[in-house]
Amino acid sequence: MALVTESRTPARRAPGTERGRRGPDHGAWFLVLPALIPILVLSVGPLLYGILLAFTDAQSGRTEPTRWIGTLNFQDLLHDTLFWESFRIGLVWAVGVTVPQFLLALGLALLLNQNLRLRWLARALAIIPWAMPEVVVGVMWRLVYNTDAGILNETLRDLGLGNGHDWLSGLGTALPAVIVVGVWAGMPQTTVALLAGLQNTPRELHEAAAVDGAGAWRRFRTVTWPALRPIALAITALNLIWNFNSFALVYVLTNGGPGGRTRLPMLFAYEEAFRYGQFGYAAAMGCVMVAAISVLLAVFLAGRLKFGLKGGDEA
Repeated sequence: MALVTESRTPARRAPGTERGRRGPDHGAWFLVLPALIPILVLSVGPLLYGILLAFTDAQSGRTEPTRWIGTLNFQDLLHDTLFWESFRIGLVWAVGVTVPQFLLALGLALLLNQNLRLRWLARALAIIPWAMPEVVVGVMWRLVYNTDAGILNETLRDLGLGNGHDWLSGLGTALPAVIVVGVWAGMPQTTVALLAGLQNTPRELHEAAAVDGAGAWRRFRTVTWPALRPIALAITALNLIWNFNSFALVYVLTNGGPGGRTRLPMLFAYEEAFRYGQFGYAAAMGCVMVAAISVLLAVFLAGRLKFGLKGGDEA
């Protein structure tokens, strides 16, 4: 009779079984803390304090204790026509900057993606506005728009197109002039993002489309744009939020003038807080702007989710 000996060699566990049985590694939180603490201290903390301040009558220079007044600041804000006018100007500014910014950046990214001579130099020059602080950009463009010695008015005089114009003080030209500066200052970051997307598009797809007889426009519509669409959605949403929250550039250029024609919501809240000392009322304005930005983010994320699901179904 053959004897069957039982092997006493322990069975090997599947990789990761013991790790999964131990549960999540809580030590990883210590690696996240150095990045998480500044966010909590510098972003989340002030945001929560600002929301709390919006429900009080906090003012500068008063000796009485700050009182809790509920939603009174928000009720006053609903009837503040100046704030809602600044909100409208902020929307016009954000859209007026973001749309031309994207179109010009797309054209520049397509150009810089070509195999041109001195392409490295052109790319370096294209990102110069991005490397300049907003205050420096504002001061530089104030010199460009200067009524007496600005390069723009001097050029118009040399061409016989008038004796110059006060671009930043005119009621009809101040906002368009500031929008031009916003487009120029923000275009490089959009260009870099789109250029990165173009370089990640396989050249084989363009070559195959060209072999099939597709022209430049058809190749862009069927090959380039589908690859750029996720990046375009992301950078456009971020630009809308950044531009709506603009402060330094417009503050240096016009300080909200003339007659409030360039007073963005951030400038309005700044004046209420630091010029008139109405901290509670300014905090209520900030809460409204945060809510508006949150709605923009929700719409963007919903669109991204819908786009992702549609892409998954087609795959």
